Amino acid sequence: MHWAKIMAAACVLLGLASVSAVAQPIGTQGFDHDWRFNRGDVNGAEQPAFVDSRWQAVDLPHDWAIAGPFDEHAAATGSGAFLPTGVAWYRKHFTSPSGAAGKRVFVEFDGVMERSGVWINGHHVGHRPNGYASFRYEITPHLAAAGGANVIAVRADTSAQPASRWYAGGGIYRHVRLIVTGDVHAEAWGTQVRVTTPDARNAGFTIVSDVINQSAAPVQARLEAIVSTPDGRELPLVSGSTVTLPAGRTIALSLTGSIADPRRWDIRDPAMHSALVRVRAADGTILYEERVPFGVRDARFVPASGFWLNGRNIKLKGVAIHADGGPFGMAVPLAVYERRLRGLQALGVNAIRTAHHPFSPEFLDLCDRLGLVVMDEAFDMWTVAKNPQDYHLFFTDWSSIDARDFVRRDRNHPSVVIWSIGNEIHDTPYPLVAQSIITRLKTIFHAEDPTRPVTMALFRPNTTRDYQNGTADLLDVVGQNYRETELAKAHADKPSRAIVGTENSKNRGSWLVVRDDPAYAGMFLWTGVDYLGEADRIGWPAISNPSGLVDRVDGVKPIGWERASWWAETPMVKLARRVTEVIDVSEMPTMVGIAVPQPRGPGALADWSPTDRQPHAETVEVYANVDTVDLLLNGRSLGRKPRNADDSAITWSVPFASGELRAIGYRGGRKVAEDVLRTAGPATALRLVAERGDVGSGFDDVAAVRIEVVDARGVIVPTATDAVSLAVTGAGTLAAFDNGSITDHTPFSATTRQVVGGKAVAFLRGRGAGALTLTARAEGLTTATLVRTSRR
Repeated sequence: MHWAKIMAAACVLLGLASVSAVAQPIGTQGFDHDWRFNRGDVNGAEQPAFVDSRWQAVDLPHDWAIAGPFDEHAAATGSGAFLPTGVAWYRKHFTSPSGAAGKRVFVEFDGVMERSGVWINGHHVGHRPNGYASFRYEITPHLAAAGGANVIAVRADTSAQPASRWYAGGGIYRHVRLIVTGDVHAEAWGTQVRVTTPDARNAGFTIVSDVINQSAAPVQARLEAIVSTPDGRELPLVSGSTVTLPAGRTIALSLTGSIADPRRWDIRDPAMHSALVRVRAADGTILYEERVPFGVRDARFVPASGFWLNGRNIKLKGVAIHADGGPFGMAVPLAVYERRLRGLQALGVNAIRTAHHPFSPEFLDLCDRLGLVVMDEAFDMWTVAKNPQDYHLFFTDWSSIDARDFVRRDRNHPSVVIWSIGNEIHDTPYPLVAQSIITRLKTIFHAEDPTRPVTMALFRPNTTRDYQNGTADLLDVVGQNYRETELAKAHADKPSRAIVGTENSKNRGSWLVVRDDPAYAGMFLWTGVDYLGEADRIGWPAISNPSGLVDRVDGVKPIGWERASWWAETPMVKLARRVTEVIDVSEMPTMVGIAVPQPRGPGALADWSPTDRQPHAETVEVYANVDTVDLLLNGRSLGRKPRNADDSAITWSVPFASGELRAIGYRGGRKVAEDVLRTAGPATALRLVAERGDVGSGFDDVAAVRIEVVDARGVIVPTATDAVSLAVTGAGTLAAFDNGSITDHTPFSATTRQVVGGKAVAFLRGRGAGALTLTARAEGLTTATLVRTSRR
């Protein structure tokens, strides 16, 4: 069904999914280990005879730039976190796969930052300017015979700066793999599972695979699939018609089938199916096979009533996030992403916007598994620059290729419900240019995936008259950044428009507009997590942007708990004391908003330890989603108050007294939640809090340990800034160490770092089976030790 027909009734998304990190052809092998790395350009490094024995040994993923140093005069400026940029080379020696004789061999990169070139045995096989694009090159003609020696070389170049508005990393920062196939095989990301009728009683599906025949003769073949349900049950084999695959041609093979009483993918039950897809010759030989995870779900954007999932009207409570993993830079272990996303879900977040580029395939795999809805975004700029050396230089030549690969790679993920083709695009003041690009990109997206709508994040559309000149109405779903009342009016002026807030402020007023307008599908806050870079407005020594609900190491801020009081379904109560007010500038003209001075200070603090311990009044805020809250100081009630209808914080003016501040939340007269703050005394000890019972040894499997400075009663001391030294012995290593500070320039690999607010976080990685011991020391404080088991 073509998108134009679907839009006649509503913006309908049908179930699909694929986990590119898992959905790979049978015969895929990891290619991450035993690389050599050199920072700096080197003549002849692509040649197989080049001597690289003195280069650094590394495993992938590898972001070389995160090692620093931070430099006020860095070419990337504060946008790039004042971290280094430049040329880097990677080389890997390997033997030809033993089973590759007579086969096709490909190398697939999930991302190389940026302007990359790849050589195999001295032969150049490809170039990709876009550092966020995934790509695959065939290397068959240049490989040595089976068992023979080969060298692959990769050049990554970030020397042209400034090129990004946030920290982008450097090097081969995502996974790499080798793929071995026969002459007949699907193209890269060429197989799609389309759930055409996502009915709860019977889900019809179509599988389409673009299959190329690279042999010298025509081949008779058909597509077949075995679907496995979420509980592992295999359904009967389904097959398509046998067709002729001409030599040297790509043909779309297809089949149809159905699933009775499917368990549908949902934010409450992210159930995943999978399809073992095969291309079988007429004589019964299996020519190609891959396993494609997918989900059955019915998702729709309806102009009058917003977003619907499996028949339920759901408000998208989303956050936009950048891809960096704080102290890991852009080479992010999956466990770090999972810790982050689960933490956001605990605040009531049900949707993620990938700002503002393709994320790694395993990130979308994780969203599939966790039940998070995704707005998947392709570009931050088109032909008009945001930085002198950014992607606008390549957009005209590469955007169609990048868009096609992007949508083909991600189109099988059930978590992805909408595509975004751009963020705050500066081409929109030129309507003819912008409209031609929207039309071209939308045509590509609908051709490769006719089941999802396309949006973009319009910026100041009333200034560029996007609602009057036809630009906005080229989009399947109209998206706008900020100014929520403008988008609401755009829908009211033309009720056929489906609308979604693509980027929104964290102010309560913004939420109320979205909350109270049924047409608003939802909103995506800027931002969910503090991120490296975009520190220009603050300036040196700032290295990261502090605009998240949580900090760089995922510690929840009071503003995050405030959001949870609006979004979370689980009963919650959280205490804070208001220190400084925040002025809402989201509805102001851009230059006015930038110029408005914000009061200096932290906003609100989640402690009962003010610097002034003499009698004085403290403004206490309680963020709660319960009916009523009782506030007690040292066991004495200060009164019970109801939740405010406008979702504002419940406040008390409290005469300060050292001791214990407790908030108790009630629903239906029954206690359902509470929070306690205690006054901290002098720091006496360190405390280590492990978030997991054991530690894995792979790249993606790290474990977080919270380091806390506490007083004699175990209360965290919020004013503590002690320098803490860590030592790991036994079967483990310190993968990273961070405190979330936006001005601390200590390398993330350092073993000594100051705490901030009495806290920091260490990330451990195992080193084979055995026990590991983490020891934390600080001058004048009692040492803390933690023992954990490392597994292979």
